[in-house]
Amino acid sequence: WLMSDNMHHQWLLLAACFWVIFMFMVASKFITLTFKDPDGYGAKQEPLILTAVTKVEEVHAPEEKHWPEEFQPTGKAFSGNLIRQPLVHMERLELLRNVCRDTALRDLSHTAVSKFVLDRIFVCDKHKILFCQTPKVGNTQWKKVLIVLNGAFSSIEEIPENIVHDHEKNGLPRLSSFSDSEIKKRLNLYFKFFIVRDPFERLISAFKDKFVHNPRFEPWYRHEIAPGIIRKYRKNRTETKGLQFEDFVRYLGDPNHRWLDVQFGDHIIHWVTYVELCAPCEITYSVIGHHETLEDDAPYILKAAGIDHLVSYPTIPPGITVYNKTKVERYFSGISKRDIRRLYARFEGDFKLFGYREPDFLLN
Repeated sequence: WLMSDNMHHQWLLLAACFWVIFMFMVASKFITLTFKDPDGYGAKQEPLILTAVTKVEEVHAPEEKHWPEEFQPTGKAFSGNLIRQPLVHMERLELLRNVCRDTALRDLSHTAVSKFVLDRIFVCDKHKILFCQTPKVGNTQWKKVLIVLNGAFSSIEEIPENIVHDHEKNGLPRLSSFSDSEIKKRLNLYFKFFIVRDPFERLISAFKDKFVHNPRFEPWYRHEIAPGIIRKYRKNRTETKGLQFEDFVRYLGDPNHRWLDVQFGDHIIHWVTYVELCAPCEITYSVIGHHETLEDDAPYILKAAGIDHLVSYPTIPPGITVYNKTKVERYFSGISKRDIRRLYARFEGDFKLFGYREPDFLLN
């Protein structure tokens, strides 16, 4: 009887051990299934703060089979309906959405998606990417990246400088070259991005590049546009020197600047607002990069678009993207507060949409 009792206890102990092992295996399998994919987008698996919903990803799986193959989204940014983003990129998009909803800023933040806007957006169909050009913010390098992706050249180093901005030869189609239905499909499905920088520093860069140094030898800036601005906005008509930054600021801040803009044509892209260039409140962009943090943003954009294994952003010289507060203050030091306030009033939408502070010299 005693031996039988001991054997009974041993069988119970053995059964208990098997039960514990079995439960451990089940739990282990559950844990593995739940956490093995670090890129999973399930709401229960990922902290909500690491995800952001954008309209461009609202393409449900059952509907995707109706699109032609060339319009199927690719890249890590389109895995599921959510985009994983570092906090800074999520905050940028959230700020943009909030400012777009601010009715008090509507006139400064909204614009029609016109041919002018569509002309600014370059297309890479092979990798489902749209890039909106915002001049004076390092766009030449991004154009080189897209030229390589489109297959016109095998590497960035092979691209001649005179080809980059030659839209007949660089292999970069503009979104405006497609039919309305094709434009809509690309806007809905493609990865879309553009780059911004401090609005006033960008204007200084445009002034220096087009009216002072003019490295591309574009004579119309000095011989046609500059004289037009001087005739209208220079206070001392007896001065014979070339266009001054003060003249440029008066022109940009004039509420009636558009009559000159029409005469200048597409050359105004170097100084019009980001709103006018890219329509950020009308088009749902996937990422907005900042020139000041381009060292971090460029690799992130390439990875988010799913092309980081195909091309690298060209090396950024040290310090070139850092905001130069001293330079900005120096350029604006001789300009009246009235003219600066009028300039800010025009570019306020850009400051607010992308989180740039109102300049200190305007507050003092």
